[in-house]
Amino acid sequence: MPTRTISLDGPLDLRGTLAPLWRGRGDPTMRIGPDGVWRATRTPDGPATLHLAQRGEAVEAVVEAEAWGEGAEWSLDHAGELVGACDDPAAFVTDHPLLRDLARHHPGLRFPQTLRVLEALVPAIIEQKVTGGEAHRAWRGLVMAHGDAAPGPAGLRLPPDQQVLARLPYFAFHPFGIERRRAEVIRRVAADAARLEATSALQSPEGQARLMAIPGVGPWTVAEVAARAWGDPDAVSLGDFHLPNLVAWALAREPRGTDERMLELLAPFAGQRGRVIRLLEISGLAAPRYGPRYAGRRIESL
Repeated sequence: MPTRTISLDGPLDLRGTLAPLWRGRGDPTMRIGPDGVWRATRTPDGPATLHLAQRGEAVEAVVEAEAWGEGAEWSLDHAGELVGACDDPAAFVTDHPLLRDLARHHPGLRFPQTLRVLEALVPAIIEQKVTGGEAHRAWRGLVMAHGDAAPGPAGLRLPPDQQVLARLPYFAFHPFGIERRRAEVIRRVAADAARLEATSALQSPEGQARLMAIPGVGPWTVAEVAARAWGDPDAVSLGDFHLPNLVAWALAREPRGTDERMLELLAPFAGQRGRVIRLLEISGLAAPRYGPRYAGRRIESL
């Protein structure tokens, strides 16, 4: 199988960097384990499975990559972007005590760049206005029912092909807990996948504007795509249920926040706002809870 060695200028936390691409422990398209990271993807050249394993010291990160399938060479050609070689964690410099310490303890946490817009967009649409557990179950069900077996020895499955998603009637999504509104958005973006994939070649603001023009795709969804497909360290997911409270609590000791207050607190970190959020997410901090945990809703209420 074709292989590639990737050397990075600076440290790398391979698992932490790629964790945002992993849609829960049951994600059939990806596995993170002691032997490294396995990921199945549909490339412009065809399906591929990529295995990444980190070697060497953290300050001189080296990643060994091996790939299977028709898209193996494409996956290897872009494995550097995937592990954050185009991102520069050292660009984040701050005097804020909490953020300074988090950045110092996680110098290898990078933003991945998958360059595959639809593979970031469909799970983000599924995650709209539902709990993480609900979204992960829906993604797993959709992949198991309509994805294909991925090449290679890992036993993964490929994300559903764009043509398959575009042809599915909206009610075919119901068994996975995806109501008509989200199903129609998925069908819409899948039918326009070729044009959307081209946004990877655009600057992030221009690409985000193109995605925002799609009915049913709002700022939260676009930011989720920008962080994963384009590796944008400034992406802020507006409209998130938890993030405003987390940012308000961590940066101002305010137990509740709004999108407006979150943006105000993040303003000094312009260009690196997404990195601030990522550091806070892995910090273990959480805003105080004053009510019962959100339990999700039945599909009929969505």
